[in-house]
Amino acid sequence: MAVPQTTRPDELTMEVVDLIGSVVALYHEEYEEAAGEHALTGAQAKLLSLLSLEPLPMRKLAHKLKCEPSNVTGIVDRLEARGLVERRPDPADRRVKLAVATDEGRRVARSLRESLRFAREPLAGLSEEERLTLRDLLRRMLGAGSRNG
Repeated sequence: MAVPQTTRPDELTMEVVDLIGSVVALYHEEYEEAAGEHALTGAQAKLLSLLSLEPLPMRKLAHKLKCEPSNVTGIVDRLEARGLVERRPDPADRRVKLAVATDEGRRVARSLRESLRFAREPLAGLSEEERLTLRDLLRRMLGAGSRNG
């Protein structure tokens, strides 16, 4: 059982937390804007981005998007109508339906990622060494968080 923290975080830690919050807010704002440019909602864009990496069962998509499976069904229906996603039986269990990005869906997902100014401007201002350091630090933070969560 976790022991409640009784000491307050130091000022540097609080500044880092605030900066992370600002980065996350900027990312979400630009992601929503980029999604709109592709006539997608934010949820549709996120689902399409996930499927561009690998086919996923509907339940797993719902878990990753932190929403109800019925919501995922509606999102997949709309993306399927646009030819960006299709449903296929899971070869491992034919009772399970996988959502799969089509070639066009993968193209749109790639275009969506590439259109984020966030990735082009602030990160491009960092050297490769700085980006590698930032990546490694973020991976460490996420690894620590997953062990505690």
